[in-house]
Amino acid sequence: MDNLPNINRKTTRKKTSSIDLNPMMYGKVPPQAKELEEAILGAVMLEKAAFDNVIEIIQSECFYVDAHQRIFKACERLAEKNMPIDMLTVVENLKANEELDLVGGAFYISKLTMAVTSSANIITHGRILLEKFIQRKLIEISGEIINNAYIESTDVFDLLDEAEQKIFNITNNYLKKDYDDIGGALAKAITRIDKLRQEKNEISGVPSGFPSMDKVTYGWQPSDLIILAARPSVGKTAFALNLIRNAALHPTNPTPVAFFSLEMSSAQLVQRILSAESEIKLEKISRGNLEDYEYQQLQTKGIQRLEQAPIFIDDTAALNIFEFRAKARRLVNKSKVGLIVIDYLQLMSGSGDRNSNREQEISTISRNLKVLAKELNIPIIALSQLSRAVESRKESKIPQLSDLRESGAIEQDADMVMFIYRPEYYEMQNEPSGEVIQGETLIKIAKHRNGSLETVHLRARLDIQKFEDAGTDSNFNAGSWKPMGAKGAAPESSGGAQFFTKGSKMNTGDFDEGFDNNNAPF
Repeated sequence: MDNLPNINRKTTRKKTSSIDLNPMMYGKVPPQAKELEEAILGAVMLEKAAFDNVIEIIQSECFYVDAHQRIFKACERLAEKNMPIDMLTVVENLKANEELDLVGGAFYISKLTMAVTSSANIITHGRILLEKFIQRKLIEISGEIINNAYIESTDVFDLLDEAEQKIFNITNNYLKKDYDDIGGALAKAITRIDKLRQEKNEISGVPSGFPSMDKVTYGWQPSDLIILAARPSVGKTAFALNLIRNAALHPTNPTPVAFFSLEMSSAQLVQRILSAESEIKLEKISRGNLEDYEYQQLQTKGIQRLEQAPIFIDDTAALNIFEFRAKARRLVNKSKVGLIVIDYLQLMSGSGDRNSNREQEISTISRNLKVLAKELNIPIIALSQLSRAVESRKESKIPQLSDLRESGAIEQDADMVMFIYRPEYYEMQNEPSGEVIQGETLIKIAKHRNGSLETVHLRARLDIQKFEDAGTDSNFNAGSWKPMGAKGAAPESSGGAQFFTKGSKMNTGDFDEGFDNNNAPF
């Protein structure tokens, strides 16, 4: 009987203990490494080089403990002023910012320096700390996505874009690429040189399809941002579509390509590509006014060749740089896209910052395009408008770098800047001879970071949306293409060649490149 109360008491205590611990079995603590945070801060205040090593990996917000964030921010402030980082300077900096008591006082700072003996493992500690921080960010982002997904009024596509952007921000802001020493860089360069030697191919990048242009550029090079600029209605879109068609259908080196059109629908773009591939006038294709033999030609020369071509078209009208970046990454990772074309740069939107003007927004877009080209290691061709300064210039109408519209940053960020110039467009009013070869098109390379500055001569057949290398056309070189005389003069017979006159720049139809004398849009 004496033992019974003891048994009951033990049983009661055991039951109470079980109830107290039960909630902790289901609670979750965010990923963290407090001991590593203390070790990093202690090492930074012990050795001079420790801060330089760890700042390449982590930032102050990577610390979980608020006091540790404040201490690391103090170290950052000292580094910005080129002041030594040690226990005394950190204490003084915290005191000056009225944060010393918030971190536990000078005693806690001194305690941190006693937690470690050296900074030997600070890089490893920093990487582990970064992993914990990224885990916390992913948990936070996932929670927000889950909450928003339960809201009925949420636009699921906006939510998807927002999720991709936030995930990208983690990669872009916190996962930094380490530098290469000369040995590693040399090994990569030699590997590439050996590969090119074995292939014995003069084109080392994505082929343009124009021999005279590939001779200058050696193909569009990986990581390059290429700007293709011209005035409205000169033929930017037509030429860009030729570039993607030539790359995707190249006989020896076909390359998957993506075309982002902010101005035209995918159906309109496909009609243009079909016109160039089948060599049937765009006017007939767009109106469906085809003879039986032409429809057969469209099937055999156009549709059959194009239906399996690795061409991807996105016609999102109001595309911003963040959406483009996410889509480009998916295309490269999933479909192995090796060339991206944007039509055109000034129609893209930036971050949406109300405090920034349009020039700053374009600067942000061009900088992001260059960064993305380097990250994905593929060429990106961005079409661009030119300012009206070209029209008002009394001397030569050939575009210059200063004519790039809205931002000088475009010129700075680009690896290559090309201008399209068609003498017909200006009817050669300022040329000494007053004559022009029909279809003559000049591609002026005004900036080439890794090559020479040249002018490539092409022939435009805009009734079928096609450009040809002038060097491959004997008639063109021989001068059998009849010159256009005075304004409005009737053309002479030129062996079936189309005669083009400058079309209206205020098109109201589906096409933006004007009309020829047969009312064919180009």
